[in-house]
Amino acid sequence: MSEGRVLVVDDDPEIRRSVRLILTKAGYDVIEAEDGEAGIATVKSGDNPLTVHAIICDLNMPKMSGMEAIPHFRSQFPSCPVIVMTGGGTVEKVTALFRQGVVEFLVKPFDQARLLGAVKKAVNESKSRDNVPTGSEG
Repeated sequence: MSEGRVLVVDDDPEIRRSVRLILTKAGYDVIEAEDGEAGIATVKSGDNPLTVHAIICDLNMPKMSGMEAIPHFRSQFPSCPVIVMTGGGTVEKVTALFRQGVVEFLVKPFDQARLLGAVKKAVNESKSRDNVPTGSEG
């Protein structure tokens, strides 16, 4: 059984691959997108949007940056925690992101333990909010 589903949005394929490997090894299902636009399209695909327990989003990407995508994620999926990862950010930017509901801010390069801790906390928060039945209803 999966620990939860995580969307990883980053324009760097190596970052996405590293994060996917770490999270998959820890038991998470991982979906990848190369920018904010693709991330939004991925979770909204068709009439049956994907259930995602956490979103990890880079800030600086082409097409649609994390600063543009995160408000959309928060409005469309308010119970889904967002974790930001970036090469750096100003105090003002970080503060604005936390006001928008971001639950964690990871500065690249981050270590595996920090990533796993942030994802575990976010997924647990998401699952407790949703209180999703596990199939043994009765």
